[in-house]
Amino acid sequence: MKTKKTTTIVIDQTNDNARDLPIANEEQDKKSESPTHKQFFKISQLLGVEAPLLPIEKRMPLEDRSNKRKRLTKLRKQENIEAIMDKTFSFFEHKDIDKRPDIDWLNRYIVLAENVSNKTMQDLWAKILAGELSRPGLYSLKALKVFRDMSITDAKLLAKACSLAVKDHSKKNIRIISGSYQQPGLFNFLNKDRQQYVNLSHFGLNYADILALADNNLIFQQESESSAMTKGETLTFYYNNVPLKLSSKNNNIALQFYKFTPIGTELANLITEKPNDEFFATLKQQLTHHFDLKDSE
Repeated sequence: MKTKKTTTIVIDQTNDNARDLPIANEEQDKKSESPTHKQFFKISQLLGVEAPLLPIEKRMPLEDRSNKRKRLTKLRKQENIEAIMDKTFSFFEHKDIDKRPDIDWLNRYIVLAENVSNKTMQDLWAKILAGELSRPGLYSLKALKVFRDMSITDAKLLAKACSLAVKDHSKKNIRIISGSYQQPGLFNFLNKDRQQYVNLSHFGLNYADILALADNNLIFQQESESSAMTKGETLTFYYNNVPLKLSSKNNNIALQFYKFTPIGTELANLITEKPNDEFFATLKQQLTHHFDLKDSE
């Protein structure tokens, strides 16, 4: 009577390898030929850690595997930074270098950027370098460290926030207007229109997104507000370079907004603004309750 063969794995405690006993296992063979296995094997090869997926007799010694992984990592970093340099030149070829760049800044930049392999993120890192060469001091190392830890999803969220933001004349203060209100008084305390809100979630930026942006130190989590304005007092902002002049209709009017952090303001320079006409129209409509508006000069 024949007995059914099974597969067992014996762990050698003296090294990192497992010895597969030479017992046939059709299920394991089928698994190793599955599309998922092949795809995972290719990924592990890119990282230089494919050894556990190979038969014991085909594995290199541990030290050789370690050296191979280090070599692949160095090559990948070199490939990444060269791709970024090539993209930088395409951004920069028709501009002048302002002055000799800060070599310390460049060395830190390379260390932070060399692990970036995503093509879209490489484009943004190239814009950082081009901007710094054109205007030294435009990007701080602190901002670069924040950007290094951002995913492509985080970058897209920052772009969404920028598409809803207004700037002041200096472009150093960036805000997302979330509403306006009149401070309570004897004659307006029960007026339900005293508070006006801008529904940011309708335009793809909900409170969870605000928290994510704040977690990346791009905007302040706490909603801010302007000082109370007197009747006729004005504020001027720019939405996608279109001026938006707000003139208070009454006393004690305040504007509410989420403010970009200094790092968020720096990184906003990377984003090519895509105006949202629907949002701009809604923003103006909500603000007309407390302000007279003028969006052209």
